Amino acid sequence: MTKQRSRFRAFSDEEWARIEPLLPSNAGRKGHPFGDNRRVVEGIAYRYRTGIPWRDLPREEYGPWQTVWKRHRRYAADGTWDRVLARILAEADAEGKIDWKVSVDATIARAHQHATNTKRPEQDTGGFIELQEISVREG
Repeated sequence: MTKQRSRFRAFSDEEWARIEPLLPSNAGRKGHPFGDNRRVVEGIAYRYRTGIPWRDLPREEYGPWQTVWKRHRRYAADGTWDRVLARILAEADAEGKIDWKVSVDATIARAHQHATNTKRPEQDTGGFIELQEISVREG
């Protein structure tokens, strides 16, 4: 029996079966063992799907937001998400499910001159040069 998708479930049982083996296990890990991986990964997906702050994750569905955030941070730092993405893309490509056509747009969006953080040279403002001219005239 497969679980139905709901607003709190991002992955079907079939999708989860493909993702779960790619995640780090508790084997050989010191300290507190990982809790339910699916619950935490579903929480990460929910947070990104909805755009809510980590602190607003529904605790009843995903557990403490700190746990979800820490696991996401750990998986991002150790390359877990990169490995999961690479594997899922490779499987999808092998099954012919990815269309690799790319469209490149040459549109240029120019920023306003005041949108940069660079300072203008002193001589452009006139302030520094004017001070020198005044001191030369007085001398």
